[in-house]
Amino acid sequence: MEFTDTLKKNYEFRRLYNKGKSAVTPYLVVYARRTGHPGNRLGVTVSNKVGKAVVRNRVRRRLREIYRLHEGALCRGTDLVIVARNRSVNAEYTQLEKAYLKACKQLGLLCEKTEDAI
Repeated sequence: MEFTDTLKKNYEFRRLYNKGKSAVTPYLVVYARRTGHPGNRLGVTVSNKVGKAVVRNRVRRRLREIYRLHEGALCRGTDLVIVARNRSVNAEYTQLEKAYLKACKQLGLLCEKTEDAI
């Protein structure tokens, strides 16, 4: 991920949950908040309720890959948290990708020049 760092601290996640905007889809929830930083920061959350460690890690890897592929389309200077829901376990990759892009579009995270290409 070229332009992205990771969110690691609990208070960063909590600040985003409280003060950020959210977009909900059947497979995931995306929280976003604009910052003044030159790059983006990403956090991915998968609850124990989703499944055991192998399942959670597979969902986490898929979501990170979807983010990585569409990283160039996002406007920079944003903190993002992607929260996987139970349905994301059985979802196909394309369904997750469409849900992620839909959520980003709802939040206005896609830059205007690349929105037409997607």
